[in-house]
Amino acid sequence: MPSKIRLQRISDRLRQELSELLLQEIHDPRLRQIFVTDVRVDRELAYADIYVSAVEGSARSAEILEGLEHASGYLRRELAARVELRVFPRLRFHWDPTPENADHIERLLASLRKND
Repeated sequence: MPSKIRLQRISDRLRQELSELLLQEIHDPRLRQIFVTDVRVDRELAYADIYVSAVEGSARSAEILEGLEHASGYLRRELAARVELRVFPRLRFHWDPTPENADHIERLLASLRKND
């Protein structure tokens, strides 16, 4: 089993390569203006959990996840060609609400500062 440091390096590399793929090579209109927030690879390298978010928020989350599932075979093949691993993990996509929550907290803090 890989060490925690190796798993983190693999996750970081997958996030970087997947972000480049989404920006440059994917032409699906459902996958416009999205970004990868995190990638977590399990210890057995069987699955890579990929967390994504969009500029406009969760309004299109179902559509985006559907588009990613549709493109998952292509994405996995391209990532396997770019990242050398003996066994390449299967991709699982998840919606990440963290950027929206952070934005909401920032607006609340700004309104509190404004009231003072």
